[in-house]
Amino acid sequence: MTKPLASRIALVTGASRGIGYATAIALAKAGAHIVAVARTQGGLEELDDEIRKSGGSATLVPLNLTDSDGIARLGAGLHERYGKLDILVGNAGVLGPSSPLGHIELKTFNDVMAVNVSANFQLIRCMDPLLRQSDAGRAVFITSGAANKATAYLGPYAASKAALETLARAWAQETASTKLRINLFNPGPIRTRMRATLMPGEDPSTLDTPEQVAEFIVPMCAPDWTETGKFYDYKSRTLMSFRSPA
Repeated sequence: MTKPLASRIALVTGASRGIGYATAIALAKAGAHIVAVARTQGGLEELDDEIRKSGGSATLVPLNLTDSDGIARLGAGLHERYGKLDILVGNAGVLGPSSPLGHIELKTFNDVMAVNVSANFQLIRCMDPLLRQSDAGRAVFITSGAANKATAYLGPYAASKAALETLARAWAQETASTKLRINLFNPGPIRTRMRATLMPGEDPSTLDTPEQVAEFIVPMCAPDWTETGKFYDYKSRTLMSFRSPA
């Protein structure tokens, strides 16, 4: 029986743990070849072991996403090897400080924006031509409710996710007449290291797992997914359209 994502190439950032790790495994089980990007070599090797156990395959790319030239080289390498990219999952992100804005150093703010916004912008720049070569290019970016709630004491993180959402929506509008489909996914509170850092007193057993979330991301990466410029809210299991403020 042919797997739904057989012969498709899927790039997943932040693939060494959490939602990125679970999504990479889920995409591999569906038949995709995974290009796994993360800073941590050990985490990537663990991912590779799990993917191989399920009969899948992966290419491991140890890369700090603040290395914009490294992202460009990755794009060139994918072009040379495959001539296309079918799926992009922009998952990598950092929480940054939990502090009043007036107490945050400019460098710390810039560090959050570098990973959560600038790296994704560079991914868009470098992967757009490859995704257009696919018969059904799909991109999903992981966002957060903090973007529209403007959560207190998480200013840099909230601002970065709001910027990411706007980038993704603009890209979706620019490519609306193509075969490329670009969407956002908000997982909400999930049993991840980031969540544990933010809410250390929370009982993790009360939260859904990254594996549960990944099962909802995979369909958004499939050729038969037709929506673009939308926002999937995992908590409510609802695909939403963006609306201008009243």
